[in-house]
Amino acid sequence: MTNTGQPSAAAPPSPDGPPTRVLSIASHVVSGYVGNTVATFVMQLLGLEVCSLNTVQFSNHTGYGKWTGTKIPSAEIDALYEGLKNNKLADFDMLATGYVPGAEGLEAVGRIAKDLKKSGGGESGTRFFWVLDPVMGDSGKLYVSETVVPIYRGLLPLADLITPNQYEVEWLTGIKLTSPTDVSNAFNTFHSEFRTPHIIISSVQSLVNKNEYVCFGSSMTTKGKPRAFSIAVPMLQGPFVGTGDMFASLLVSRFRHAAADAGLLETPNWISSDDITATELPLARAAEMVLASMDKVLKKTGAERDKKVKSLDEDDHGNDAQLKRARYMRAAELRLVSCIEEIRSPVVKYTAKEFKDGVLQT
Repeated sequence: MTNTGQPSAAAPPSPDGPPTRVLSIASHVVSGYVGNTVATFVMQLLGLEVCSLNTVQFSNHTGYGKWTGTKIPSAEIDALYEGLKNNKLADFDMLATGYVPGAEGLEAVGRIAKDLKKSGGGESGTRFFWVLDPVMGDSGKLYVSETVVPIYRGLLPLADLITPNQYEVEWLTGIKLTSPTDVSNAFNTFHSEFRTPHIIISSVQSLVNKNEYVCFGSSMTTKGKPRAFSIAVPMLQGPFVGTGDMFASLLVSRFRHAAADAGLLETPNWISSDDITATELPLARAAEMVLASMDKVLKKTGAERDKKVKSLDEDDHGNDAQLKRARYMRAAELRLVSCIEEIRSPVVKYTAKEFKDGVLQT
């Protein structure tokens, strides 16, 4: 694909006609940006009508070391969805799911997904589409019980698009991602074994260049074969929290727009015809837009964080280690509100390259 240095044509839809309604099931924090606090802001900014169903209600994210709040019981998740149905409010075109803290909660989410799949979508002329972010862990650490892994595997055939990170791919497929060939094998597993139509592996590190990470994606052909691409992006210095949630919510919006541009919204699973090459897939176009926004938001967040941290280092905090940690965590919160234009109108800088038979183009 050619980098013109101009914003992509995949812009938010016009206000004409029914809006695309999205049910977003994820965590919630009162202060900060993770889970639904990210997803609702981003997706609404990009023209989608979002209804949020929270799986946890915390004061702040757990990186602060201390927090208050509750995990939402699975029975309450079921009840909230039933309340929507009773009032004819469950006419959703899309479902976006993120962090679910336990097996029972994930089973409740699975029931909702099956019911929405059966209903077929709302009034916007869109076949119902589920974007599943299987939030289980990162950097070699599980956030959830291992009991959720087989449940996620059971849900993969129902999902239209999944957005796991490297660690989550390894748990779902049993394939350790140590080479490009391993990534290719994982795509084959997702498409052939689970019949998942679209996959984005949000970040894979240290396969070729330790100063960058690679986003891999694939949309299967009608015969279940991968059409894979990769997008290499320079590594940015963290810490950052909520990046996976931002990536997934941007992708929900951008893939919806790209699929509409390609005339696929009435096509099952929004799958392109087999003559569309990997780098011209709507998923590749969407991923380029997502990474363009991510790059700008994280650079601004990092710059503001570093200024704040320097100021904090110069202050005397005494011996209150928890307060110091909380102040550092707050300094690292995503700068979403100050990045509205970067989210709405990113300039594509990093473009998709074909990734075939485990060969990574540089």
